[in-house]
Amino acid sequence: MRCQTTVSLRAVLLHFSRHVSFLNRRKYSKGSNTVGMAAYKLVLIRHGESCWNQENRFCGWFDADLSETGVQEAKRGGEALKDAGYEFDICYTSVLKRAIRTLWIVLENVDQMWLPVHRSWRLNERHYGGLTGLNKAETAAKHGEAQVKIWRRSYDVPPPPMDADHDFYTNISKDRRYADLTDEQLPACESLKDTIARALPFWNEEIVPQIKDGKRVLIAAHGNSLRGIVKHLEGMSEEAIMELNLPTGIPILYELDKNLKPIKPMQFLGDEETVRKAMEAVAAQGKAKK
Repeated sequence: MRCQTTVSLRAVLLHFSRHVSFLNRRKYSKGSNTVGMAAYKLVLIRHGESCWNQENRFCGWFDADLSETGVQEAKRGGEALKDAGYEFDICYTSVLKRAIRTLWIVLENVDQMWLPVHRSWRLNERHYGGLTGLNKAETAAKHGEAQVKIWRRSYDVPPPPMDADHDFYTNISKDRRYADLTDEQLPACESLKDTIARALPFWNEEIVPQIKDGKRVLIAAHGNSLRGIVKHLEGMSEEAIMELNLPTGIPILYELDKNLKPIKPMQFLGDEETVRKAMEAVAAQGKAKK
């Protein structure tokens, strides 16, 4: 298999210059989410840093909570949305507490905790299979950064499956929140392609009708399930989505036409330096320590 080369953050940002823009919340006028020619508005937010993110471990479907840094990131995201005057009608998240708690914190900060929240396993993070619980840098030192990047960032190559003797097999596979899933639905590991395949039906069948009904939607989820939505919206290639690192705790704004196609690049609600540092932190997770 061809090894993927490492791409610098600057190169990534240049690569996505047509897909990404930055909004400084201090310059973003209250109520501005109603201006422009967009038929619909959509806000995505990746959960704040989790305890396992902090420890640089593959998390996937393990139900790690937010770290203190992650709590502050979620608060910052909520405050940015409040300062920008955003209001929502309905919210979606996964069944993993790091995304749920991020949503709670955001809703508390925008003073909209009364909003309906719909949770689905289909918005869960990618299942990292046998890598779950392993330190990413140590795994890179053992198997090489190129191999870890393939496991983390390739489109259709899954990691090794989680076997029944894995330390977290019972914790995840036998959890009652997944009791209604069929054997075919409950994964032992997932590629990004697999993650998108199980997330898009929920997007198309549950979320899209709400958007087209005029509801202002907020989705708090995970790096890979959100990358699936971004790929679908932007029509990105498999190669392009592999290089996109979504920062934690920073709202991503989309303005969509009546066909749910973006009319302008995705917008991060934050200054460029803050977003750059957050993306750089995500990109560095799979590298061996020097």
